[in-house]
Order: sequence, then structure tokens, then C-alpha cells
Amino acid sequence: MTARQPSATAADAVEPTDAAESAILSVRDLSVSFPGRVGRARRTGHAIRAVRGLSFDVRKGEVLGVVGESGSGKSVSATAIMGLLPADAAVTGSIRLDGRELLGLDDKELSTLRGSRMSMVFQDPLSALTPVYTIGYQLIEAIRVHRPGISQRDAARRAAELLDLVGIPSAAERLKAFPHEFSGGMRQRVVIAMAIANDPDLIICDEPTTALDVTIQAQILDVLGTARRETGAGIVMITHDLGVVAGLADRVVVMYAGRAVESGEVAEVYRRPRMPYTMGLLGSIPRIDAAGGRAPLVPIEGAPPSPADLPPGCPFAPRCPMATQRCEQAPEPELTQGADGRWAACLYADRIAAEDLTVADVYPVPRIRPNEHALVPREQREPVLEVTGLVKHHPLMAGAVFRRRIGTVRAVDGVDFDVREAETLAIVGESGCGKTTTLLEVMNLVAPQAGRIAVGGRDVATLSKAERRALRRDVQIVFQDPMASLDPRLPVGAIIAEPLAAHGYERVRIGLRVRELMQLVGLDPDDAERYPQHYSGGQRQRVGIARALALEPKLLVLDEPVSALDVSIQAGVVNLLEELKGRLGLSYLFVAHDLAVVRHIADRVAIMYLGRIVELGTVDELFSDPRHPYTKALLSAVPIPDPAKERDRQRILLTGDLPSPANPPSGCRFRTRCQLAAVLDDEERRRCAAEEPQLNGVGRQAACHFIDHPLNAAATTTP
Repeated sequence: MTARQPSATAADAVEPTDAAESAILSVRDLSVSFPGRVGRARRTGHAIRAVRGLSFDVRKGEVLGVVGESGSGKSVSATAIMGLLPADAAVTGSIRLDGRELLGLDDKELSTLRGSRMSMVFQDPLSALTPVYTIGYQLIEAIRVHRPGISQRDAARRAAELLDLVGIPSAAERLKAFPHEFSGGMRQRVVIAMAIANDPDLIICDEPTTALDVTIQAQILDVLGTARRETGAGIVMITHDLGVVAGLADRVVVMYAGRAVESGEVAEVYRRPRMPYTMGLLGSIPRIDAAGGRAPLVPIEGAPPSPADLPPGCPFAPRCPMATQRCEQAPEPELTQGADGRWAACLYADRIAAEDLTVADVYPVPRIRPNEHALVPREQREPVLEVTGLVKHHPLMAGAVFRRRIGTVRAVDGVDFDVREAETLAIVGESGCGKTTTLLEVMNLVAPQAGRIAVGGRDVATLSKAERRALRRDVQIVFQDPMASLDPRLPVGAIIAEPLAAHGYERVRIGLRVRELMQLVGLDPDDAERYPQHYSGGQRQRVGIARALALEPKLLVLDEPVSALDVSIQAGVVNLLEELKGRLGLSYLFVAHDLAVVRHIADRVAIMYLGRIVELGTVDELFSDPRHPYTKALLSAVPIPDPAKERDRQRILLTGDLPSPANPPSGCRFRTRCQLAAVLDDEERRRCAAEEPQLNGVGRQAACHFIDHPLNAAATTTP
């Protein structure tokens, strides 16, 4: 059994909500610890304190955002509230749901509350659904287990109503489908439908949009808004995306090292943060509304402390630009109300308020070498990569014994682009649009199924084996997951040295080059004998970049290089890529789903949809004046970490999910979800269905029959 007991001092805990007695959820002095089994905690026998004295309230109908880096205690707190922690977790404090104490209840008592009075939406919807049961069976079960008197027929009717409410078409028929037959976004909608099935008072959402495309994320956030209106429930939104909180939440709690370090109304915290950590989080976010898009991001140096080895005093002091000796010697600051009424856990919160300090006042803005190569007009720079008419189709097979081909998956279906010296081309689109397949075709350096790939002016189809091996020096890749791409059995020095050894470098030269590369990417060469697991996520990605630079390539292929990193760490890696581009004259082929990062790092952008490029142009052109309806929808779905801007924006909510590349729509592939097609007349829609548009124009290109149609500018929402 998990050790749970109410704290005698919970009622005296500091709480930033004035109306605690009206709260549907009241958390006081919550602490969660686990037995120490690794590292210093194992050697000393100390417990790992994942959550340390957390207090907050959630009122009915209110959305509370909980933000912070990985390891700050966000998810552990949510799991503790639901009573789903492992048996060896020790939980103290107080958790009251509508006045009823939850700590101390056994699992049977909590089971009567989970799903009826409180529910949870998990990060991975596939793991939250049982794969061997239909969607309808699981929804009906969630209804009937808490409503014993309801009939099977009425429960099935209610299940269909729920699917319809969360925006799943043909709801009654889809009840018979299994989870694997739904897309990721549809599965998350099912989990939300299950969460609101019994009109709970509290809904906890643990990173519900993290693994989703930005268009699907916008749909899910809209569904959560519907759930809030329908149930009147209080919502706890746990996320690392400060843009999501800006648009959805009423109040926000910022967590660091297991504690709340700032709390308050969303608009006030975003406009005038009182804690340097909050300032750092907001300053490190790339924004799609940034003018020019090229100002360096402000990273938070270092990494969050281990809960098993917290520093003395303020745990943020080792990373804080304002830290003094007092921060390390004084007791850890509590979350207290300052002279201006704001809640922050910082010894200098009142000074920040009195002097009205901003991110630029507190954090040193990095200086990045300007890209002098970009001063040369693009037309005068040599192409590093040329892709013409690229096609990659996969056979769709059926049968276990006698395999037969039943169709074709058109992963990439005729793509044209080029990358010039010292230029970054970003390829953007939803999952399944062909971005990664395009990268792999480029990296293979072999003749494609159709089309042409040329690197440095050399057609890869004409290369001999020796020429292909030599050309690989010029094209290197940085992968999405830095831990999975590094061999955990080798020290980082050996990992960086691998490509040098493979190409015959002498041992002495390799050693010097490894030290040079580690310095280049901001790592200490004296740490070359450390292993990847001893580094933070951002440092591991720097190791991957150092390895990719070892052979002095001309083109770096970047496959979602920052998507697995916290935003504070991501900023440092993005700045590093910009610095290396200016210093070494590198070219980047950059694949990302985060359009804010693309706005910051790219020179040109290619928007892909179902294996085709639908718009291509400079980053300023596409972000300031998108022309294709799909580009407009993508940009409108990106959250902006500014509550005033985010809540005044018009959204384009695309209907449905991405069609299968094995059976793309006829004519324009986007027409089945297009907000413009929905308002065209019948003759114009027939053209969309019959004729596939081609990229047109010089420089700025878009593949749409009705780019200049008056309704294209007006079509901002789906009817």
C-alpha cells in the first residue's frame, strides 16, 4: 500500500488562492518521496523527494495550468491526487476533493471517485486504452461502472453522444472500432470523452497534446474547452507548452525541483513574472509572432537538479543570473506573497517588482556571430542540395502466407526543392506528410525510385561505391532523440571520434579534433571520458551535433533536433545551431513540427501535405502572409505565449484527420479538410476534386487553384 496520511500542518500551508473554501480541489503541503535506489540517494539511504510542500486550489469551472521543466514534479503531483502512485511512494500533506480528504482512503474507496468525481486525461492515449476492446465497450464500461442503474442501450446512446461531443464523425458506427483504428488525435478525443462521461468535478490533463501535431493539438484544446463548458469541472492542465497555458488557463503554478516557485493569474505572471525561473522559461520560447525572428533566444544555463541531490538554499541558485551568496546560505525561500500581492519563492521578488525587471534585465542575451555568408544574394550562392521530382512509394501488402500487393503508399509523390550555401530550409507538415521519408532519401545517397538528388552538383545516381563513401563526409545527420542516437557503452569522446576513425584519421589527430569539437559546441573537453547518461538532454544533443560536424560537412540534416528537449534547454541548442551556421557557413535541411522554432532558425520553408509541397517561400513571406489554406491553418494553430494575443486570435480548426497516403483524395489532396473549399461554389469545388494543383510562381510558390480568390483571405474558420 502507498503510505498516505493527512498532514497536521496542511491547513497552515501557504496558498495563493483567496477562496480556498470554495475550491473543488484543495492541495496543502503535498509531499511525495520514493525510496532511493540509484546514485547518491542509494549510497546515503535518503529518499528521493519528488514533490516538496506543494499547495494550490482549483475552483469549479477554473483551469489551473501547471508548468515547469521535466523532473519538476508536475506529473507526480497529478498522479498523487488521483491515488495512482506505486505502493512504495510516501505521500504526506492534504488533498481534499470538495472538502473530502483523499489521503488515507484505500484503493476501493478511491475507485468510486475516479471516473465519477475526478478523472484524468493521460499523455499517451494509446496506453490509456485497452487494445483488445472496442472503443464503445470501454466507453460503456466507464459509464456503467459508476451508474449501475443505467441500461446497456442507454449507456451505448450516451457513449455515442460523447463521441459526437468531442468531434468524432459517424459516432455510432465508430463505437465498434478498436483503438488502433483511430489516429492519435482521435484516440485522445476518446480519452477525453471517457474523462467527461460521468460529469466529474475535476479533470486532470497530463500533457494531453505533447505527442500531437499542432493542428490536432488545436482540435484537442477546443474539445477540452467544450468539456469545461459541458461539465463545469475544474481542470488542472499539466504541460510544458506555455502557449497552451496562455490560451486556456485562468491561473498558473510554476514548479521547479518539486516545489511551486511562482503562482498567480495567467495574464499577470506572463506580463510581469516575479521569479527569475519564470522569466527564463518565457525568454527561452521561440515565438511565431517575433518580429524578424532572428533575435537570440535566452536559455537557462545548466540543468535542473536531481531530487536526490538538491543544492543548499534556493535550488535554482546554481542556474540563476541574480543569485548571490545569500541565496545559497539562506533557507530555501517559500512561496510567499510580496509587497505587490504577487506570489513567488525568491528572495529578490520584491526587488524585481520595485525595479520592474524584465527578462532582458536579468538574463544576459547571447551574442551570436552574424551569418556573413547570407550577405551574398541567394542566386549567387552554389546549391548544396538539389531535389527534383523525388518519389518514394511503398507497396501495401496483405496476406500472411501468400503475400499480395493491394495498394501503394505514396509517402513522397513528386517533391522539388534546393538548399544553397549557408541556408536553412525547413520542411514542415503534419505527421505522415513525408518529411522524414524525404530526409531518408537524401541521406541514402542512392538513386531514388524517380526524380533526381544532387549533392554539391553531383547526381547521387551516378556515384560509385567509393565516391558515395567520400560524399558522405559532406552530408551528416542529427537525430531527434539524443539518447537513442548515442551508444551508452561508449564515452562521448569515443562517440565523437567514430566518424573520424571510420575515415582513416590518425589517432593523434583524432584526439585533437575531438577536443576542438567539444569546445565548438560548448562542452568541456576534459569530460570526454564521461558517458552519455551522465549528461543532460541538451548536452547529449550537443554531443550529437559535435559528431555530425567531425568530418566538416557542407550540409547538416536535422530531424526534429530539439523536439525532445525542455524549452529552456532547447533555446541553447537553437542558438548553437545559429552560431555554427554563421561560423562555419553550414547549410541545414531542417525538419520540424514546431513552427515557432522554424520561424526562428529557417531562411526558407517548404510546407508538405500528403507527400507534396503545397507552399514554398522565405520564412518572412510565409509567416507574415501565408497564401495556401493549409499554411494558414498550421500557423493559426500554433499557441503564442501571450494571453492577450492568444485569446484574441481567430483559429482555423481543420475538420477530420490526415487522409491515408495509400488512398489520397483526388485532385487537390487538401480539399477534404480545406476551410476555403468549404465556402467555394459547386463548380469551383468540382475543379478542386478533378484537377491537382501544381506549385506556381517564382521564388514564392503555392499549390492552390484559388490562391487569389477573395474568399481565401476571408476563410479563417471552418463552417
